[in-house]
Amino acid sequence: MNKNIDRCKGVKRNGESCTLPARGSDGFCWAHSPENAKQRRENASKAGKVKTGGEITIIKARLKAISEEVLEGKTTTAKGSVFATLYGVLIRAIEQERKQKLEELEERLEALESIQPQGGHRWGR
Repeated sequence: MNKNIDRCKGVKRNGESCTLPARGSDGFCWAHSPENAKQRRENASKAGKVKTGGEITIIKARLKAISEEVLEGKTTTAKGSVFATLYGVLIRAIEQERKQKLEELEERLEALESIQPQGGHRWGR
């Protein structure tokens, strides 16, 4: 490891010193710099609002209910088929949206990794 790299003077939640390189003149990495506090709060707020499986869970429950209604004769197979087709279209739209978000995240990660100095910390490695 290059000893000439100034390390962040921040302290992690577990009490250990941060090992990331200092980025600004304040001696902190992005995650500890007071200048980035507002952006970090906004990012955390967005992350807290993400609901995993929300739409898909609802669609699955509705498809199961429609299937039961068809089997019990409460709904015709024609109507059940139309409902299933429409929900299938909705699922494909949700999947497309998920793929776009994933591509955006990959681009952002690549951009972050491209500005790291050689030999610096690599996320997930």
